[in-house]
Amino acid sequence: MTYGYRPGSPGRPGSSRPDSPTQHTKVEEELRTMAGIDYDKVTIKHNPSVAVLYEEALTHEVGTVISSSGALCSYSGKKTGRSPNDKRIVDDDEAGKDVWWGPVNTKMSERVFLVSRERAIDYLNTHPRLYVFDGFAGWDPKYRKKIRVIASRAYHILFMRNMLIRPTEAELEEFGTPEFTIFNAGEFPANRYTTGMTSTTSISVNFKRHEMVILGTEYAGEMKKGVFTVMHYLMPKAGVLSLHSSANEGPDGDVSLFFGLSGTGKTTLSADPKRRLIGDDEHCWSDTGIFNIEGGCYAKCIDLSSDKEPEIYNAIRFGSVLENVVLNEDNRDVDYSDDFLTENTRCAYPIDFIPNAKIPCIGGHPKNIILLTCDAFGVIPPVSKLTPSQVMYHFISGYTTKVAGTEDGIVEPTPTFSACFGAPFLVLHPQRYATMLAEKMSQHAADAWLINTGWVGNSAKNGGKRCPLKYTRAILDSIHKGSLSQGEFETFEVFNFAIPTSVEGVPSELLHPKRAWQGTPEEFDASLHNVAKMFITNFKSFKDEASAETCNSGPTIRKD
Repeated sequence: MTYGYRPGSPGRPGSSRPDSPTQHTKVEEELRTMAGIDYDKVTIKHNPSVAVLYEEALTHEVGTVISSSGALCSYSGKKTGRSPNDKRIVDDDEAGKDVWWGPVNTKMSERVFLVSRERAIDYLNTHPRLYVFDGFAGWDPKYRKKIRVIASRAYHILFMRNMLIRPTEAELEEFGTPEFTIFNAGEFPANRYTTGMTSTTSISVNFKRHEMVILGTEYAGEMKKGVFTVMHYLMPKAGVLSLHSSANEGPDGDVSLFFGLSGTGKTTLSADPKRRLIGDDEHCWSDTGIFNIEGGCYAKCIDLSSDKEPEIYNAIRFGSVLENVVLNEDNRDVDYSDDFLTENTRCAYPIDFIPNAKIPCIGGHPKNIILLTCDAFGVIPPVSKLTPSQVMYHFISGYTTKVAGTEDGIVEPTPTFSACFGAPFLVLHPQRYATMLAEKMSQHAADAWLINTGWVGNSAKNGGKRCPLKYTRAILDSIHKGSLSQGEFETFEVFNFAIPTSVEGVPSELLHPKRAWQGTPEEFDASLHNVAKMFITNFKSFKDEASAETCNSGPTIRKD
């Protein structure tokens, strides 16, 4: 917010301070009271405009430039991706009973959190200028949460201005006390000698204090996923299911949810020109329907082109943030194929930069639930209809495969399982989310499908071919028309899937993996049993808290 600035006046653009040096804004007073931030020594800019954030980043953040399309190009330093091993949650009286403790959620004491919090605030107090953004998480006014972000980099605030839901002037005036506050002191390292610390990076969440503290990483995605972690805890407690998914809506108001790990086609398939985009990554399912948690999109940019993904490409303009990309030094054109800094190049932009986005980002109850996998072993059918118990099993499993060329060190198909298609962000046990999903599906008569965008005919290693995108789109079209659910099905062995005998526009022999197989029947059976064993082994870690119904819905290998 800007007060009293005119070109040539002594005030600075973007200043949140009134003309009188003896007066202080409500936000300044709140920051002093709750965090001890000294507004007499620190200039605080509250919800500054995009133009002001550009000026601040270009003036004070070394290496920041504007791309030829108008996006702000910022650099996150050493960390160019999330640090999941450095995320910790405070083990308090309430959260301690609910949190799914283990590799995903590491315990932290209240004392260690306060040490990190004080270290972060001490650093922020030494910074000559701080930026504050107040926004919302969740488009449904009944469930949205007020989020405050405090950071020392303008790039971080522009990023969160894009990713949170931007308040109107009236909403900002009535914003009141935030329900969760992020202290981003990522430029300053954590003290690795503090109890429980394993590095100089720390992302700490305290549900009792409603706070998150970031030290030792300037990667902006930590804030986005930090908010998602908070919603993954708070929403189920309010009877709302939080989901790592994309969502779109057809012309008749029918909503589809898409779940899938990297490489499964979630972004590509949910970006359907015949359907409106509700959101690309994080959603909630309430008693009234679906709503997006975010106000923006965070897209991968590696190998981006106007031909392959025109909507994302055209969204990269003034107001967008490009992260860790390489530019031509003379004309500032971005080389999206250049991974010199990282393969994880990204762009954050407001969702209304997408032409067919639905604003507000709210939809009715989903009609179809789409679980996406990319099976490189050639044994998962291109499409299967799932029962409610199978949905729980495969939702908790979150299966896909990585193939050679996708990551360093991957030389052959490698199975990957990520609970609920987003294990790093879960707070509660996966069965809690899976049970809620099955209940809501049953209540609203939603159909569920497992779509394999991976290999058919054989494994990726032995000459199989990726299922053509045109066939996957034809399958989706049949799902959305409602014709596929009305068709005939047969049972697929071992996994006990119901697979359609025909789909309009798709060769029938492609629909059954065994009939599509180009090798010997013995080779197919061996590959099928191998994948089934992977599922069974992976699910052992969930058996203690998973329901018997869920446990019994996985693959079964007959013992001869």
